[in-house]
Amino acid sequence: MQDSMRGKFYKMIIGVCGRIGAGKETLTKFLTKEGFEYFETRRVLNEHLTEQGKELSRTNMQDLADKWRSEDGVGALMKKIIERLDLSKNHIIDSLRNFGEAEFLRQELGEDFILIGVDAPREIRFERIKKRGKQSDLLDWENFLKVDERDNFDPDNPMGQQTGKCIEGSDFVVMNDKDLNSAMEQVKKIWNEIN
Repeated sequence: MQDSMRGKFYKMIIGVCGRIGAGKETLTKFLTKEGFEYFETRRVLNEHLTEQGKELSRTNMQDLADKWRSEDGVGALMKKIIERLDLSKNHIIDSLRNFGEAEFLRQELGEDFILIGVDAPREIRFERIKKRGKQSDLLDWENFLKVDERDNFDPDNPMGQQTGKCIEGSDFVVMNDKDLNSAMEQVKKIWNEIN
């Protein structure tokens, strides 16, 4: 499909969405082994926050993405990312947070864009984030619930976080609530359908 923004041709771009701690890495690692180039949305956000001398926190990343979407339209962050991609290759964009971003990419890419969601129950996700130990994940249960609620859907901000809506609108969903083998079976089934 021709890129209306850059006059080039896309290969396949897979957008990945999922709630905090859902286990998106299971999917992204598999796709990377299949030859997809990996691009994480936080890369663009963190670069900008670093330039501004701000803390690289989840809240600051969310606020910045919300601000860009409010100022430049719902596809603002995706535009910044697409400009960095080598469009002769397949890509994973991890992770979409507002459903308008998926709609923007579908409009730009048509059938060359696929959205895959990854989900798991809250209790399982909380245990996972405690184990992985990322700086942005240093949360107790109460703060985890606040972060999860904002990430899932911010009713006061249409340009804000809408991970729940992204998952609902996905072409495929991996329910990552059991062991790694179960998740991998789902990922491989989705891969076979895509191919």
